[in-house]
Amino acid sequence: MTLRTIKLLLLFSPLFFAGDAYAYRQMTREEYIALHKEDAIRDMKKTGVPASITLAQALLESEDGNSSLAREANNHFGIKCTSDWKGAYYTKDDDKKDECFRKYKSVLDSYDDHSYFLKTRPRYAFLFELNKSDYKQWAKGLKKSGYATNPRYADELIKIIEDFQLYKLDDDHENLQAAVSSGSEQDKQLPIANRQLKSASPRHEKKEINYVDITESRNVMSNNGVPYIIAKKGDSYEKIAKEYELMTWLIYKYNDASKDAAIKEGQIIYIKPKHRSTDQDFYVVKEGDTMQSISQQFGIKMKMLYKRNKLEKGTEVQAGEKLWLNKNKT
Repeated sequence: MTLRTIKLLLLFSPLFFAGDAYAYRQMTREEYIALHKEDAIRDMKKTGVPASITLAQALLESEDGNSSLAREANNHFGIKCTSDWKGAYYTKDDDKKDECFRKYKSVLDSYDDHSYFLKTRPRYAFLFELNKSDYKQWAKGLKKSGYATNPRYADELIKIIEDFQLYKLDDDHENLQAAVSSGSEQDKQLPIANRQLKSASPRHEKKEINYVDITESRNVMSNNGVPYIIAKKGDSYEKIAKEYELMTWLIYKYNDASKDAAIKEGQIIYIKPKHRSTDQDFYVVKEGDTMQSISQQFGIKMKMLYKRNKLEKGTEVQAGEKLWLNKNKT
């Protein structure tokens, strides 16, 4: 079934009913995938969000494109208004009465904003360290980060992905598209995720993805390419997590800190994951240094310091020792 066929079916189906402004027929899950899978693939290439995850979320959040939020606000991901949202909005009852949701000019704007939202919110940063094809961990990570309150959210995403084999979009979609002929008999036998169907309209100009400082009272700086803030008097991991819309456990993880750790004024606090390496090859340990303080100083994951120096976790180093920050070249 080609995209043109789908559009004609949607337009002339006898199942249409009259709405206030237009006629509408319930879209099937297969039709939705066919219409929007190319958009999910483009966003995956641009931002690294797996196409399978994007499509599964859109299907679940928009009720296959049939929800009032999707039809009236072009919001296919259930993204609510935030303090930095300056665009149009749409109100509907959700967890609370008359909650504010983002409203878009087009479905494509919704897809772009979804990927942009995940890419620029620190609480989702750890997802981008996962393998793009590991849709199960992505689904579980989204739930763990608080994307949805539904306790079965991850399971439902995984089921959609596996039922329609959407994971194939993440693996080898370019070779697949070259090999499959649109509308052919062979095409009709393939899973929905593999069918060669074009997007309904051309993609508009892409937004450039940059880190966004979502607070006004902090200067966000960068060390080894990792954004961080300087702790103020009275700060705690919980307070900073709330300020940057992060789960508290993520702030502990980003800073290799124990749950009973306290924050001191002037301390570096990373709000995204540290990197695995740096430009400097080694460091000579100074008096008072710890593995955690060195990890913070260079913006390197502490587990990588242990691994590169063949040290057991929990081992501390002594002043004067050479600690390899990158692979040992000797």
